Amino acid sequence: MTEQERPTSTLDLADTTPFDPAELQDGLLMNIEDVHERLKDAREQHRVMIGNPFAETARASTTKLAGVTVLGYAECATVLSDPSTYCSSLYADIIGTVMGRTMLEMDGPEHRASRLLVTPAFRQRLLERWRTELVEVVVEELIDSFAGRGSAELVREFTFAFPVQVIARLLGLPREDYVRFQRLSIELLNVVYDWDRGMAASVALREYLGAILADRRREPQDDLITTLAEAELDGQRLSDDEIFAFLLLMLPAGVETTYRSSGNLLVALLTAPDALEELRAEPALLSHAIEEGLRWEPPITTLVRLAIRDSELAGVAIPANTNVSISVAAANRDPDRYVDPDRFDLHRQDISHLTFGHGPHMCLGMHLARMESAVAIGALLERLPDLRLDPEAEPPTVTGVAFRSPDGLPVSFTPR
Repeated sequence: MTEQERPTSTLDLADTTPFDPAELQDGLLMNIEDVHERLKDAREQHRVMIGNPFAETARASTTKLAGVTVLGYAECATVLSDPSTYCSSLYADIIGTVMGRTMLEMDGPEHRASRLLVTPAFRQRLLERWRTELVEVVVEELIDSFAGRGSAELVREFTFAFPVQVIARLLGLPREDYVRFQRLSIELLNVVYDWDRGMAASVALREYLGAILADRRREPQDDLITTLAEAELDGQRLSDDEIFAFLLLMLPAGVETTYRSSGNLLVALLTAPDALEELRAEPALLSHAIEEGLRWEPPITTLVRLAIRDSELAGVAIPANTNVSISVAAANRDPDRYVDPDRFDLHRQDISHLTFGHGPHMCLGMHLARMESAVAIGALLERLPDLRLDPEAEPPTVTGVAFRSPDGLPVSFTPR
């Protein structure tokens, strides 16, 4: 896109008015109540199906035109681990316009080189430091804001709020910008359903981050943007465009997935009092509960690939240039892989899942996401030991197709 063609931002960057997280997400959520039932029915008929289980014409006449949806665990893992047959270039069309060229659309040597350049930003030593200096501070501040009240709506007051504050602090952004980035991250992801608003969000973020990056190049700080600006591998550094693309990907990825997965886990625990009580009594089970929550309700249900040569999967011929949808949600509940897959099981042994992907594109931020969830859920249970669903509110449900999470989570507890 040329400078003449690039849209200008129409957003008020000074607007810090709090907003409802459901306000901008109609396109993202696509409220269909029986998501897992539809995926189950489709998987029982076809482990790899022509078309999409949520489309009217799921069994279109030609595979290439309709695309295929992969529903079995083994088949999904095969696609994700074979970039020489199923490449990631489709992401250039899906998010490339608003984010630039990100690692999501790269494969082979280019992907490995880009990943190695940004990997130092997620070193274990840094994660431990972020845990104590950033994540725990953010989580405690948020719980302080409602702990004395005896009730809260955890989506709007907690799960939606803490990931964006963590990411913003990692980047070294000022506190007054947190609400702005929360809004922009959703608008950026919603570009498929609202093109103008998504593009305006992209421009606004590029303008803002460009100024900060220029400042960090002049005066390095102790933050992630400085780390990216100084990253070097064999004499090669990230360009400004590469840093912008990574940051634009990190904002919605770091905010959306963590807030949704934390909310999904809270729904699982609060609607299963026995499991919740067991976790309270044995906090060491928390990491296991997080993994089971990620399997049971992944925040992002589908990944995509493009077949770059003729192949066959589960007896279905897949011609070159066919779009391939990998249903992580269906794979994570495949009875060929898991015992009683639709049940949230705190003691599940067969817990390995595909929520963070598989193969060379495994999510780079998965350890950060796990750590954030562990701190957030652990602090809630420790500080509010009688946390429970609000008996006067409607029971929470996890909604959405491409993105899944509860749209509300009213709770009660003894004021503290």
